[in-house]
Amino acid sequence: MKLRTFGLLAVTVLVTGLLALADGASAQDGPRAPRWQPSGDTIVAVEGDADNGFTIHHYDGTSLSPPTLSETTAECGEYDTEVAVTACQVEVETWFRDLADLQAAIAWARYDAARSRPGR
Repeated sequence: MKLRTFGLLAVTVLVTGLLALADGASAQDGPRAPRWQPSGDTIVAVEGDADNGFTIHHYDGTSLSPPTLSETTAECGEYDTEVAVTACQVEVETWFRDLADLQAAIAWARYDAARSRPGR
């Protein structure tokens, strides 16, 4: 009978000790650091196309909708010199090309982030 009582007491002490260690380990973790968040002006989505217009969405919820390619190109025609008109058109075409590239890059980043990885 004494051996059984001693064994029961030993198991109780062991389980209590393990539970205390587990509780202490979780208390040491403490509060976690806040998750990293991008700045508010970070572009999170680009919708549309050059002909119908783009809408650029930012992390803070704001959005920007620049004029369409045809509207912007028409405004370039209001410059006084042919060199200024051409420079404006090149700038506009570059802007819209870069928006399309950004749109594709965001789509790829979302696809890549959603893929499963070995070991995850």
